[in-house]
Amino acid sequence: MTGEKNYKKAIYIMGHRNPDTDSVVAAAAYARLKNLLGRKECVAIRGGKLSPQTEYIFERFKVPVPHYVPDMIPKVEHYMKHDLKPVSGDTSLWNAITEMEEANVKVIPVVNSAGEYGALLNYNAFAHNILRVLDPENATLFSTNIRLISETLSAQPVLTFNPEKLFKCVTIVVADSIETFRATLALHTPENAVLITGDRADVQEYGIDSGVRAIILSSGTQMSKELQAKAEKKGVSVLISPYRSAETAMLVMYSAPASEMADAAVKPVQANDTIRYIRDALRESTSRTLPVVDDKNKLLGTISETDLLAEPNVDIILVDHNEPSQALEGIEHYTILEVIDHHRLGNLSTKTPITFINRPVGATCTIIVSLYRQSRVPIPKPIASILLAGILADTLVLKSSTVTEEDRDTAEYLSNITNIDIDSLGRDIIAAGNRLSGRTASEVVNQDMKEYLEGKLAYTVSQIEVDSTEELLKRKDEIIEGLEIERRKRDALFSALMVTNVIKLTSIMIIASKPEFLHAMSLPRKDEGVVFLRGIVSRKKELIPLLAEQVRRLT
Repeated sequence: MTGEKNYKKAIYIMGHRNPDTDSVVAAAAYARLKNLLGRKECVAIRGGKLSPQTEYIFERFKVPVPHYVPDMIPKVEHYMKHDLKPVSGDTSLWNAITEMEEANVKVIPVVNSAGEYGALLNYNAFAHNILRVLDPENATLFSTNIRLISETLSAQPVLTFNPEKLFKCVTIVVADSIETFRATLALHTPENAVLITGDRADVQEYGIDSGVRAIILSSGTQMSKELQAKAEKKGVSVLISPYRSAETAMLVMYSAPASEMADAAVKPVQANDTIRYIRDALRESTSRTLPVVDDKNKLLGTISETDLLAEPNVDIILVDHNEPSQALEGIEHYTILEVIDHHRLGNLSTKTPITFINRPVGATCTIIVSLYRQSRVPIPKPIASILLAGILADTLVLKSSTVTEEDRDTAEYLSNITNIDIDSLGRDIIAAGNRLSGRTASEVVNQDMKEYLEGKLAYTVSQIEVDSTEELLKRKDEIIEGLEIERRKRDALFSALMVTNVIKLTSIMIIASKPEFLHAMSLPRKDEGVVFLRGIVSRKKELIPLLAEQVRRLT
């Protein structure tokens, strides 16, 4: 989801929070497969900062990184209407209302020539403004220009001067004697007056001599050539209206620019504002509708209270996880269409039947490759390259206990079509994952962190692969402090970091825990806060079952 955002219906393909390489690669590669199959609405996203290893892989093979989305808490962009066409501020009120009627909407945004939001036109706003103009106790002038008047009346122009210049208009319908008309005109500034009359030459001539802004001849009446010549000299515009005087006078008021008759007090919201944040503003809006703009005030669409009753314009596909506790926050508000995973089953429930693919292989990327092949879609070489890297990263270069023959065969297949040596790439991605200098304890702890639940007890386990555990052991106190922060944040039983030595194929676990679990845990201690995990390299297949058994003793 790079570049300009598209707020039409989208399908987000996402891995778990704090994703590892397999998770991010699987999302990117599966979104590409969907796109190649014609599903352009499918977009890969990620929920956390990339690890150095993942950054290296995407940069090396020049594949765009999935767009970062911190959470799925409902936002304006998930519910907004993006196809409501605005009107320009210099559109007449009459034409703006006509567009509202044709679109069958009760509100319409008003923008300037640059597409920037200015006001929201709704029936309440223009009714209030029209009544203000009509109030005989407070004769309010309204802005308009000759072009707008002519367009609104579908008038025949005879003479027009400065047709785009706005002026404060007062309409004078002459139905009385010439003396009464003279007295009425004397109460106003002639250059703001629009005179509406029929075939009364005396009224027309006095208006011209007085320098009124325009004379509108009602009911198709014509002006004599002598008076036309006089009007031209005085710079008085002359229009012929097909309507009677009363109808013409009413329509002239509707020639006011939409910008003047709209409600400028309605402030816009932004697409990334949360629904919780905008609810009060929605409630206070007369039309229960708000405009949506970008950070440059360009109009993107609108959102209304009724929009919030509809399904969001985003659906979800999960890869490399199926437990809500590992998904982005707020995922429960959306429809999950598919799950593609290789982990244990969690407590995920869905609104409707879904496609659920869960296979005991070493990497989700292995499953994604099989889906390309089943769909008979050639894998683009850059995608094949990151898929190979994803498999090697998640299986410790095919040495993990989770590796299957399918993983090995798939890696070999990808190696052949990309002409990349497996061992060489494996060494490169391990070296990239070893970059710990300059990274804070929080960054290390949050890399590839997953949350688990046993009964009512929650715990987290992060994993990092290194070629030596010495550097992390030197930073043990700092790491434990970072783990304790995460534990308290979730009120978890414990938070742990599994540090896997990819050379010796063994691991240690640095842990911050509530005292009762430390006392009950029957695992060999290497040091205070450090557990020795001899021969264990797989989090999902070896460590999590072991820890789950330890946790169940407390339930």
